[in-house]
Amino acid sequence: MAHPFICPNCGHRTSELDRNAGFSRNRKGCSKCGFAFLFELLDDYYPAPDAAFFVCDGEGRVTGCGKNSYAFTGVEEEAVIGRRVDEVLGLQFTNGDDPLGTVLEWGVRALEVPVTVSGEREIMARAKADLFPDYDEDGGLLLVLTPEK
Repeated sequence: MAHPFICPNCGHRTSELDRNAGFSRNRKGCSKCGFAFLFELLDDYYPAPDAAFFVCDGEGRVTGCGKNSYAFTGVEEEAVIGRRVDEVLGLQFTNGDDPLGTVLEWGVRALEVPVTVSGEREIMARAKADLFPDYDEDGGLLLVLTPEK
């Protein structure tokens, strides 16, 4: 049974039989751009062409910025690595919800969550957030922000 995966760096989708490379514990990398690892989606998922990708560790700190992250938010990867993604992007979820905490604690997905993003710009932008847990032993998540039109 093949499982769908997505690269947080370039957005390339693939189907794989296993999370690991061969018999090792090393995670599979992206065959298109060479990024170090892929995120398992469990279901089919098609991000919008202008979606911005952010990879976070188990504490919600940014470990990598992928496709469209600078174009949408104005954040430079070097300036945000190690900082909490909600603070760096100025994320404000409706009703004071905390989908980041829920995804990190429970390991569940949160899809199409309305959010306001400010990033390094002074302009607030509305977006939909899709959050996917990382299923390895370290935890973490993939945050995909799709700007509202």
